[in-house]
Amino acid sequence: TCALPISPQPPVLHSLSNAAAAACAGCYGHTMADTRPIGFFDSGVGGLTVLREAQLRLPGESTIYLGDSARHPYGTRSDEEVVHFASELAEVLIREGVKAIVIACNTATAVALPTLRTRYPETPFIGVIRPGAAAAALSTRNGRIGVLATAATVRSGAYFTALKDENPALQIVQVAASELVPLIEQGEHGSAALRSAVAQVLLPLTSITVAQRVDTLLLGCTHFPFAREVFASCFGDTVAIVDSATAAAGTLREVLAVNQLESPGSSRGTAADAGYAGHAAPERASIAPTHRLLTTGDTVQFRQLAVSLFGSERAVETVEQYKVPAQS
Repeated sequence: TCALPISPQPPVLHSLSNAAAAACAGCYGHTMADTRPIGFFDSGVGGLTVLREAQLRLPGESTIYLGDSARHPYGTRSDEEVVHFASELAEVLIREGVKAIVIACNTATAVALPTLRTRYPETPFIGVIRPGAAAAALSTRNGRIGVLATAATVRSGAYFTALKDENPALQIVQVAASELVPLIEQGEHGSAALRSAVAQVLLPLTSITVAQRVDTLLLGCTHFPFAREVFASCFGDTVAIVDSATAAAGTLREVLAVNQLESPGSSRGTAADAGYAGHAAPERASIAPTHRLLTTGDTVQFRQLAVSLFGSERAVETVEQYKVPAQS
């Protein structure tokens, strides 16, 4: 098991001369580089889809991902259990010294986000629901959106509220599909069993008249992008499939910029540095980002799923195991 030592705080920062800072105020101004990692947690492997997008958009940032595969799925659990598990995972990441936490789980975002923000006010928390809802609202042309999520997410009404906040005129059909999560956790990404289960859960969206059908399907669970091709095969090219991973990564980037939490060299082209006048950043010591993957479940299976998503053995060298407390 992994003892998860507490990282030192605050991190060691690389100082800049006054002349360099003055010469490139657009890059630095009064900001300081923050080399601490970004934390991510999910009920299992699903949040890796969010982690992948974040690493693509923020290549200079270090990350720590904690997947709670031992207790998945969250979508069939009570709200009290989800809040308890989410708080426990957040505390692990905070002890690791993360500078922000992405709740890479729709169920935990829907049920636990307000509690986490209240309980840990000094840590920025980024959920995946509002970014996903905004992307779906922009995607639809006929104003009809289908939301595929876990039972707990549907029960919370979080996506319905977020979509209506974007556009009150939207027509929303929510479908609970918690039964898909265990299949995806087991690596059944294109199997006959998964295809059959997907066809069954999508009946409320596919068995209606063409005139009533949605033109946008919002994948309201971070596990579901693993099976994107299966969902697409049920609709053809008539329905746009939207997930929250890309949108959440963009939100994370802006949160880091606004809160001046970016690592060295990552601010160019964001709200913190629009890159005006083509100025060049002054030289500074290079800091190679680090990436850690932890799971409460089977490390071998977790690594296999991670490799299938990231597409490279080298990108997923090791997976550490975190043992949840016995009382959980």
